[in-house]
Amino acid sequence: MKRKLKIGIIGAGNIGATLTRHFTRLGHDVAVANSRGPETLADLARETGAKAVPVAEATCGRDLVVVTIPERKVPELPPVFRNAPAGLIVIDTGNYYPRQRDGKIEAIENGLTESRWVEQQLGRPVIKVFNNINTQYLANGGKPAGTPGRLALPVSGDDPSVKAAIMELVNDMGFDAVDAGGLDESWRQQPGTPVFAAPGTPLSRAADFDIAGVRRALAQATPDRKPEWRATARGPDNFQKAA
Repeated sequence: MKRKLKIGIIGAGNIGATLTRHFTRLGHDVAVANSRGPETLADLARETGAKAVPVAEATCGRDLVVVTIPERKVPELPPVFRNAPAGLIVIDTGNYYPRQRDGKIEAIENGLTESRWVEQQLGRPVIKVFNNINTQYLANGGKPAGTPGRLALPVSGDDPSVKAAIMELVNDMGFDAVDAGGLDESWRQQPGTPVFAAPGTPLSRAADFDIAGVRRALAQATPDRKPEWRATARGPDNFQKAA
């Protein structure tokens, strides 16, 4: 019998809510939090059986915490992690959207990978996963292991044993996992790279993201951030009209 994990999720938007549903379906003990307070998560808690908690409690007694909030909000989180267990595993699902949402983050603009920046803010090692997949595919695209064309997700991180545990969790959710290297290689799955599926990616492209497709896309990535994914002087606008 597989060990059931105590999982905290910070952020209950599309990705956070979807992961809450996956993890509770698998029998894990899930505590979910957002910036608006536990009372706003009553429906999700009732649907899934997850516990709605304040952000300050999301790391308490947890084996694993998922950070899935806008990049610009990450610097607010260090106090939440200050007294967290030493062996806590942290997953970062985030993407840097300077023109649409986050504004300019100097270190990322200067070449630091998004998740390495998150790691520095939190003072904790992180694993990068779930950032490149369209939410509808994450919610509904899982299939049993061995199914032809099963969707695959890249997983980046520096600790091989931790990364292996997360890859097993990805498999349990219904997706193949591809080792995408250390965290300094996680630029290969950032927005604008071949493996990144932007919102609205047509279902016909799903076949591009099986194990072979993900490995091919990671190999094709180039480290220079494309102009449309860099900050502009006009500041952030929104996802319909990037600044």
